[in-house]
Amino acid sequence: MIRKIEVTSESIKKCVSNASLDPTYLMADVEIVASYELFNINRQKLEKILHRVFEPARLDIEINDRFGNPVKPREWFLVPLETIDQAVKKIEDGTIIDVIYDPKIANFS
Repeated sequence: MIRKIEVTSESIKKCVSNASLDPTYLMADVEIVASYELFNINRQKLEKILHRVFEPARLDIEINDRFGNPVKPREWFLVPLETIDQAVKKIEDGTIIDVIYDPKIANFS
């Protein structure tokens, strides 16, 4: 299953309210399956860390927006939800450094 991994300060429901019109959300409705609250963390750095960790499982896709313009969404990953849960725990305990997700074993290497 593909997962969108993003960090936001907005309400998640607000972010996905117009998902079917937004190429960032693959022009489709989405289901919120998990959200996490982390405090005292730089959101941009956190998102970069998560995207680096899951880079090997990044979905490589190009879609057209509603105006026909090509868009390459960069926040979608082929990764199990349990693994994202593990990554969040590693962020909380500070052990995320130098961790990379390995899709061949569906775990961190």
